[in-house]
Amino acid sequence: MAHIVVMGAGTGGMPAAYELREKLGKEHRITVINAVDYFQFVPSNPWVAVGWRQREAITFEIRPYLEKKGIAFIAQAVSRLLPEENALELADGSRIDYDFLVITTGPKLAFDEVPGAGPHAGFTQSICSIDHAERAYQAYQQFLENPGPAIIGAMPGASCFGPAYEFAFIFNTDLRKRKLRHKVPMTYVTSEPYIGHLGLGGVGDSKSMLESEFRNNDIKWICNAKTTKVEDGKMYVSEMDELGNLKKEHVLPFSYSMMLPAFKGVDPVAAVEGLCNPRGFVLVDEYQRSKKFKNIYSAGVCIAIPPVEPTPVPTGAPKTGYMIETMVTAIVHNIESDLAGQAATAKGSWNAICLADMGDTGAAFVALPQIPPRNVNWFKKGKWVHLAKIAFEKYFLRKMKTGNSEPVYEKYVLKLMGIERLDK
Repeated sequence: MAHIVVMGAGTGGMPAAYELREKLGKEHRITVINAVDYFQFVPSNPWVAVGWRQREAITFEIRPYLEKKGIAFIAQAVSRLLPEENALELADGSRIDYDFLVITTGPKLAFDEVPGAGPHAGFTQSICSIDHAERAYQAYQQFLENPGPAIIGAMPGASCFGPAYEFAFIFNTDLRKRKLRHKVPMTYVTSEPYIGHLGLGGVGDSKSMLESEFRNNDIKWICNAKTTKVEDGKMYVSEMDELGNLKKEHVLPFSYSMMLPAFKGVDPVAAVEGLCNPRGFVLVDEYQRSKKFKNIYSAGVCIAIPPVEPTPVPTGAPKTGYMIETMVTAIVHNIESDLAGQAATAKGSWNAICLADMGDTGAAFVALPQIPPRNVNWFKKGKWVHLAKIAFEKYFLRKMKTGNSEPVYEKYVLKLMGIERLDK
C-alpha cells in the first residue's frame, strides 16, 4: 500500500486527490494537506472585490467532501519538506511520511519586491485570495465615499494578467451602475509590452480588441511599466521602451489601486536544493515529475515554465485552468504507472483556454499550444462570455463538492464556447 500526499487543495490539488482516488482505488492512502480548511474558487475573486459575490458563495469546508471519498485531510501549513526522507514536517512539529508527493501549492505572492505594495504592509489591493478580495472590497467601500483616480494592473514579473483585466472592467462596470464612473479617472499599469499580451505573446486579436475596450471605457494605459515604489496615494512607475531603456518616469496619484504581484514558490518548497529554480518554482520533466526527486510530482502555478518571449519588463507565462487540469491528469496516470512498475508516459498539455469576465460582457480565448506559433489562435468577446463564466463557476464548485473527476475544460468549457473539439 502506497501513501500519496497532495500538498495544496486549490484548483489543482482537489482534482488531483479525486482523480487519484478514482484511479488507485481504496488500497492506497491519499492525504491532502492545506494551510486553510476551506476551498476557494479564486476566479470569482474579482467579483468579491466589488461586492458581486460573498465568501460563502465561492468557498466551502474541505474535510467532509474529501472524507466522503476516503481521502484524509490535514488543515495545517507545511513548515519543511524533507525529500531525502520522503517526509513533510507540519507547523505543529508533526511529521507525515509519503511514498509519492504531489505539490500543488499555488504561488507565494511577492508583494515585497515592490516597496509599498500589497494589502497588508502596503497601499495596493489584491484579488489573489478570498481574504485579499474581501479586504479589497472593504477598501472599495471607503473609496466610494470619496471617489478619485484608480490604478489597476500588474507588477513587474507578474504572470497572471487575466484577472487584472477582468477586475479593471468589472470595477468600471460597477462604478457605472453606481453613477460614479465620471468621478474616477482609470489607468491600467502593466509590465506587458502591449495591451492584450497576457503573458502569452497575445492571442488572436487580443491586442486590438482589448485596446478598443479600454478606449470605449475611458481607461488609459501604460505598458512596459516597471512599478518601483508605492506610497499612500502615489505610485512610481518607470515606463521602458522596447529595448528596455527608460522612456518616462511617472508619479501617478490614486485613491484606489489593485495591482497583481509577481509570483514565487512557497518557502518550504523553494528551500529544497535542486527541487526548484531560483524563483522557487518546481522544476519538472515532461511527465510533471521533479527532475531530482522521482517520487515528487507537481502541477499548476507552482511549477517552472519559461516566459513565452523576452520582454523589456519581465513577465511570466500564466498557468491557466486547462493546463493545470491536464497536468493533474498526467500526474495521476504516471503515479498509477509507477505503482505498477511501468514507465511514465502521460504528459500535460500546454494549451490555454480562458473565460474572462468584463463586467457585463466578456472575452474568451483558446491558444493551442500556449507558446506561439499555434495551431489554434482564437479570441472572441461578447455578453455570452459573462454568462458562461457564471455557469462555469457553479459547475466547478459543484464538481469539487461531488468529487467528479471528469475533465472540466474539454467536457464543459469548450461547450460553453461553442467549440466541439479542441483540435477544430
